[in-house]
Amino acid sequence: MVGKYQIINTPDRVINQIQQNTATILNPLSGNPLVSGQVLSDIQLLTGSNTVNHKLGRNLLGWFIVRQRGPASVYDTQDSNEMQNLTLLLTSSANVLVDLYVF
Repeated sequence: MVGKYQIINTPDRVINQIQQNTATILNPLSGNPLVSGQVLSDIQLLTGSNTVNHKLGRNLLGWFIVRQRGPASVYDTQDSNEMQNLTLLLTSSANVLVDLYVF
């Protein structure tokens, strides 16, 4: 997660109100797990099981394909993954090149 917007109390009421209004807007966004994700480009999936290093440094919360360069059905087998903090296990019905968003 990105973290909460930190409010610094000052003697100026207007600055404090601006900070409070800013926190009201930013804190829900920074708590959204999609914000701390990243795109993995040009991932070659082969027919069958594939292991992808997701590079998040923590357990993966989810993923989706943002670009797919061919017909294939892709699903994960994360429930059986013993290294969820490092990898994403995907099964593909065909060889296909994809870009993934992982979060």
